[in-house]
Amino acid sequence: MNTIDFLLRGEYITLDALLKATGLAGSGGAAKAMVADGRVQVDGRDELRKTCKIRAGQVVAVTGTRVRVMADPDAPPP
Repeated sequence: MNTIDFLLRGEYITLDALLKATGLAGSGGAAKAMVADGRVQVDGRDELRKTCKIRAGQVVAVTGTRVRVMADPDAPPP
């Protein structure tokens, strides 16, 4: 399984935006369709909310790829 480390620059990123930012979805519409089709898991559980908030420490899995969301140490505090 491939693993992508994603540095989060704010408090959270929406699930559809994360899929697009990591290149797992070619567009926002494709990302929303992936979530709606039940192909995305967050922390090991199926996630059907397209705009759920993903925070540092969470893991998103899509078709053989895991995305580890990590806090950006250079980002200003919230």
